Amino acid sequence: MKKAIRKVLVVNSGSSSLKYQLFDMKTEARLAKGLVERIGAGGPANHAEALAKVVADLGELANGIDEIGHRVLHGGEVFKDSAQMTKANMAKAKKLVKFGPLHMPANLGGIEACEKIFKGVPNVGVFDTAFHIATMPDCAGMYAIDPKYCKKYGIRKYGFHGTSHKFITQAAAKFLKKPLAKVNLVTCHLGNGSSLAAIKNGGVVDTTMGLTPLAGLVMGTRCGDIDAAAVLSIMESEKKSPAEMDRILNKESGLQAVGGVKGGDCRDLCAKAAKGDRGAELALEMLAYRTALYIGAYNTIVGGADAIIMTGGIGENSSEVRARIVKRLGALGIKLDPKANKVRGEIAVVSAKGSKIPVVIIPTNEELMIARDTVRVLAK
Repeated sequence: MKKAIRKVLVVNSGSSSLKYQLFDMKTEARLAKGLVERIGAGGPANHAEALAKVVADLGELANGIDEIGHRVLHGGEVFKDSAQMTKANMAKAKKLVKFGPLHMPANLGGIEACEKIFKGVPNVGVFDTAFHIATMPDCAGMYAIDPKYCKKYGIRKYGFHGTSHKFITQAAAKFLKKPLAKVNLVTCHLGNGSSLAAIKNGGVVDTTMGLTPLAGLVMGTRCGDIDAAAVLSIMESEKKSPAEMDRILNKESGLQAVGGVKGGDCRDLCAKAAKGDRGAELALEMLAYRTALYIGAYNTIVGGADAIIMTGGIGENSSEVRARIVKRLGALGIKLDPKANKVRGEIAVVSAKGSKIPVVIIPTNEELMIARDTVRVLAK
């Protein structure tokens, strides 16, 4: 007798927290979700203890889990697709910890914990970089430095938010009623961390993040694109170490630094800008400008997008930011429908009728994409 459901547990294991969702992949229904916090800081001592708490929270639902999918930050050039985390693949992934020393140990620790607690259940790694690296050409992915640095240290563009961009690409193709292999898009994942991807024939040809998530758009606390010489100048003048400079660029810059709002929360910035705060206004304009700049470039690269897709916390919910972006896209024949743009968190076309390229909100679901990839990989 066939099993009535197919349980897939999705685990996002961070340095101090562990998020999980449980799906029935025969219907893609979510059965449970939760969060374990303060790992190693007053809560569970490690990821194994965090997983034990997950099992306790799930109760009867923890029985009969078929497969487990894990978010893993970086696949380097090794993992160009999601992969079952066999002993050999775990060894390969551990060599990539240098690319994400804060996140990768926790990601891989979550896999090792699941191997012990859910004995015999296969684990799949779903890499943030894989969707980009699989199809991005070298002309977009390589930096114009001596190739020996890429060969020796892996210095190149990888891109991130790949799971989100992949989900959105598939959802957009379905919404537009186009075959996935023929859909051309500019996908905009806008949140505290933000990135765009140029999608041609269903695959990535360029993306805004680079070797790390620092590059590209102005983000909550990240500066985005910056002249490398400016970084060197600050380091020399202020006598900053590489670690100190890394903290400044990743944790103390972006919307937070320009707008004067802790964490760079877009809602707080919009509220301050509405009261005439010049710093908040500038921060929002920098975000909109940089986003529109990349949309224009990526529209050219894909040969004319079938749609501009907005997703992520800001992309799905901030009518203010969407309006600021779209008003800069008039040269592409794109116009906003102010009434339609009031929508939050649901699939909707927010561009006006007659707009040359539709602007569409599609809420992302990275956890479901991880579950889908887990099923696909193990079906092989």
